[in-house]
This record gives sequence, C-alpha cells and structure tokens, in this order.
Amino acid sequence: MNRLARTALVATALCLPLLPLAAQHADHAAHQAADPIAAAIAAPSRTPANVARDQYRHPADTLAFFGVTPTQTVVEYSPSGGWYSEILAPLLRDHGRFYALQPSGRYLDGYKTFLAAKPTVYDKVTLVAHPDEAATIPAGSVDTVLTFRNVHNMVMAGSEAATFKAFFAMLKPGGTLGVVDHRLPEDRDSALEKSSGYLKVSTIKRIAQEAGFEFVEASEVNANPKDTADWAKGVWTLPPGLSQKEVDRDKYLTIGESDRMTLKFRKPAA
Repeated sequence: MNRLARTALVATALCLPLLPLAAQHADHAAHQAADPIAAAIAAPSRTPANVARDQYRHPADTLAFFGVTPTQTVVEYSPSGGWYSEILAPLLRDHGRFYALQPSGRYLDGYKTFLAAKPTVYDKVTLVAHPDEAATIPAGSVDTVLTFRNVHNMVMAGSEAATFKAFFAMLKPGGTLGVVDHRLPEDRDSALEKSSGYLKVSTIKRIAQEAGFEFVEASEVNANPKDTADWAKGVWTLPPGLSQKEVDRDKYLTIGESDRMTLKFRKPAA
C-alpha cells in the first residue's frame, strides 16, 4: 500500500467514530424540532434555580395538557418572577404572541427588570399592567390564558370575579383557561381559603363557571400526596418559600412543593 492510500485509510478511520456522534446530534435536533415545548424548556436562557424546580412544576406535561402551541396567542396572568415566562417567551417568540398580564404593584417593576436582563430572549414579550391596561389586549383575540398559583391571591383580595371576567373577554370562543393552584381538600373549612394559600377545586370551578367558562378536565400532573395542606403558616411553609427558615427545614424539603390542582376550562364556542 503506498503512502497516499495509507493516509486516506487513516483519515477514513479517524472519521468513523464521529458518525454516531453526528447522528446523535441530528436526532436531538430533530426531537426538539418535533417537540417545541421541550426545546423551550431546554433553552439556555433559563436560570438554574428555575430549572431545578421542574421536578415540582412539570412544565412539559402542564403546557401540553393545556394545549399550548408555538403559534398561539397566550396570556400569562401574574408572571411575577418569570418562572413560566422563561419557557413561554422562547416558545412563542417566532410564531406566536405572548402577553404578560402583570398586576400593578411591586411585582410590575420587578418583571420589567426581568425582561430587560435578557432582551434578545424577551424582546417580543408584551407587558400589560392589570387592571389598568388589560383592555389593550383585544377582546376575543387570545387562544390560551394561563395562571399559575395566583387564584388564591385573587380570593384573598376579593378580585377573583373581575379577573376571571377579564380572562373570559380576551379569549376567543373555544379558547382555553389553564389554572394551577394549591389544593385544599374539599372537607376542610372554607375559611382557610382566605389565609392558607390553598383553595378547593370546587371553589375555582365555581369562580370560572360564574364568569362563563365550561369545565373541561383536570390533571394530576402537579399533585403531591405528601402535602397535607394543614400547615399553621399556610402553603408558604413548604418550598420554595420555606417561611419557617431552619425550623423543620429538612422535613419540608422532603415533602417538596405543594399539592396542586391543574384545571382546564373553555370559553364556550360562539
């Protein structure tokens, strides 16, 4: 074998191990293209502390259950620190539209800071102050409204009826309202809903139905049977709040985040 042939043979042999790796990269790219929610969850712009909470918040299964797609117009009510916005913004950036409907107050300025920190990721997020600017979202223009762990705040403030009516107005006929919140067992005293951070499933169903929504279905994707929902200091006793600081910290970390209901409602079709 001459020198030229040996060189070609060595070069070919060196390239062979790279082929499976290249195929793996191609498969990974194809998977993310086929599952845009997975790609958004894997976005490098997400903060590590938020990624660590995926085990409790199950974003892939939750967004899939609510039927969110990259081409939709989506409203997230009260995104606060931006946990779900880190996923929804890249998911909707190129082919959809994302409104962040943030209540006026201390979290509004914080959310502006959150958006400004990564302008190449959040440049197409439309921030809308609620209730002052909610009417700027055109009536009947939204495919999906999402609210994560916020209805208990509405109930404690007495604003739930007006807020759900606003959701109803902005949704298209047939549009989806997706709700996740801390779950209070049905046999508990309803007075706890004003102080504990937990709500009964029946309470949220009633609020939604009084606003005109139809209940579609529930998912147990965010359930946690370890949470007994009877903490003296309410849901904030558990992570991520850990309001008791070092008192029984390991116990609460072992329990994990709260038991949560995941409910899908629909605005009736015209």
